[in-house]
Amino acid sequence: MPPLFHGSSKERGTPGLAVNPFHAVANPAADMTEAPPAHRLPDGPLAPETAYRLVHDELMLDGNARLNLATFVTTWMEPQADVLMAECRDKNMIDKDEYPRTAELERRCVAMLADLWNAPVPSEAVGCSTTGSSEACMLAGMALKRRWSRRSADRYPSREARPNLVMGVNVQVCWEKFCTYWEVEPRKVPMEGDRFHLDPQAAAELCDENTIGVVGILGSTYDGSYEPIADLCAALDALQERTGLDIPVHVDGASGAMVAPFLDPDLVWDFRLPRVASVNTSGHKFGLVYPGVGWALWRDHHALPEELVFRVNYLGGDMPTFALNFSRPGAQVAAQYYTFLRLGRQGYRDVQQASRDVAGGLSDGIAALGDFRVLTRGDQLPVLTFTTGPDVRAYDVFDVSRRLRENGWLVPAYTFPPKREDLAVCRIVCRNGFSSDLAELLLADLTRLLPELREQPHPLVVDREAETPFHHAEH
Repeated sequence: MPPLFHGSSKERGTPGLAVNPFHAVANPAADMTEAPPAHRLPDGPLAPETAYRLVHDELMLDGNARLNLATFVTTWMEPQADVLMAECRDKNMIDKDEYPRTAELERRCVAMLADLWNAPVPSEAVGCSTTGSSEACMLAGMALKRRWSRRSADRYPSREARPNLVMGVNVQVCWEKFCTYWEVEPRKVPMEGDRFHLDPQAAAELCDENTIGVVGILGSTYDGSYEPIADLCAALDALQERTGLDIPVHVDGASGAMVAPFLDPDLVWDFRLPRVASVNTSGHKFGLVYPGVGWALWRDHHALPEELVFRVNYLGGDMPTFALNFSRPGAQVAAQYYTFLRLGRQGYRDVQQASRDVAGGLSDGIAALGDFRVLTRGDQLPVLTFTTGPDVRAYDVFDVSRRLRENGWLVPAYTFPPKREDLAVCRIVCRNGFSSDLAELLLADLTRLLPELREQPHPLVVDREAETPFHHAEH
């Protein structure tokens, strides 16, 4: 396509970046007679202010992160956290010899999480920071597979077997990636009726001698509900009594592991259950830190095979590492420690309760409109889901999502997995920073749209996959 405006790059007819004359005047020494190309490196440098403005202006077309109600990821932190992260962004997290205090903050965060998740002996729990829960889940899955491989070799030294991993069909896509990358058979428990997550007994029935573990989700991305981890462990206990199979459990607590300890302290889901071998969470979700930071913890060193831990000395010192990534900034770890210190248990309790209260109030307001059926009300994760009522024929949730986007709100609409593909919902994540005032504005916009939606002859969305921006890829 030829350039539409003057100032585009003439070379090969590829479009360039338009430069405001004010930018050139600000730096007369720079050669601004031709705009820089967009798809190859410029021949020479630009003035820093010019480069900044070119990038800044293009990024203005992104959505407003604070109005993105699809994401679980933290979109607001205090100015002090911003300063702290800026001070640490040049520190390489892997270089523990050069940055020993950053390494110490990581160790303290692991100890705090081990205590929060009731590890039998917190000082014996092992763990690490990661770039997010996806990496943490990969590490946990690798540990499960390696432990199974040892057991399988002892029992069947001459037999080749394909390992499998049992999970609900509602798992985040990172678990499908794990099974593909590490050649593990995924065995998924389907949804049935109004049960939108794993059934413990059905999960136990899928297990055999080649099962490396069962994944329980503390806070499903589809509807925000907790899976019954204690019931899952009980079903596996009964399985062991009948068959001798000892199947470990990994808890994917990407969201709920930073909610349940504060708001649901009597819920038993963590290392209090002996069958729980490992837990992960996303510090950049309800851990209240900007992306990307996650955490993976094992109950003790027996749960993390030693051969998965690598030691390097070429950065100085003897540094054990068992993350998939190597170099990454220490800023997020420093921000996580800051947030732990800043809030403490009571502060986290207050923040998460405020989010849950917003979700409950908003779900009540949406239910009162009369057009919608609320499925989850935010009483576990502060997440609510709703679908159109049985009498609504003129529009569907995809129309709702599209019309709200016109007002700046990013509210995903999507269908549920197999056996409930008939169910399409909108989901709203009530994160810290999504206040009751913003919730009232969202409800007002939705109320204002309803008369127009009701006048439609039929739902307007034809290609649902093309229409929705949400594909359960976030971790």
